[in-house]
Amino acid sequence: MSPERLSDFKVLTFDCYGTLIDWETGILNELRPLATRHGLTLDDDALLVAFAEEEATCERKTPEKLYPQLLESVIARLAERWSVPLDEGQVAEFGRSVGRWPAFPDSSEALAYLQEHYKLVILSNVDRDSFALSESRLGVKFDRVITAQDVGSYKPDVRNFHYMLEDLQRTLGTGPEVILHTAQSLFHDIVPAKALGLTTMWINRRRGSEGWGATPPVEGEGATPDLEVAGMAELVALHQAVFD
Repeated sequence: MSPERLSDFKVLTFDCYGTLIDWETGILNELRPLATRHGLTLDDDALLVAFAEEEATCERKTPEKLYPQLLESVIARLAERWSVPLDEGQVAEFGRSVGRWPAFPDSSEALAYLQEHYKLVILSNVDRDSFALSESRLGVKFDRVITAQDVGSYKPDVRNFHYMLEDLQRTLGTGPEVILHTAQSLFHDIVPAKALGLTTMWINRRRGSEGWGATPPVEGEGATPDLEVAGMAELVALHQAVFD
């Protein structure tokens, strides 16, 4: 897709965590002290890969759980994997950690700029209360917010995308042809969005880094986005180069 096609869209639908909120830093801020306290010889990549595996499993097996409770299941599974003891308070604290995850430095300013040109929508795997804490960090009021709590399933389940498309048609009067789905995770977002015919923008926050970080790996034609940038600031620069 050429950058000039950015003028074709009226709505940017965003994943939040990994795209706008630096969830890998947030996750590591929670897991590193645990690893250090118990003498685990795991580097950051190993911690993130373990998280990705257990989170994907929990989302698939228990889609009815709200995200804080799902995170509690994730940390309990990690503790079992690593043979370390955790009390109920530590498990609950990890479940509440989303509100502590920082925003990427370029997110707030970029969103403020983009809101002058598009409707901004969130399609997130967290719950509404957790997202409200992150929205305050981002400093932008989104036009629509759709969470896993609303849908009853977690991405990459295509039900989340069907729900979003139906919601935006009903509330904003917009169809898929004017929606650009914008996300960091190929696994959670780009693959299912492309499967439904949506145009996709990959915010490749891990450009230049090895591995997949906190998301499971995917490959193949279905994982190829229509456009790629390294961050939100680069997306804004691309838009400005075309339209300013």
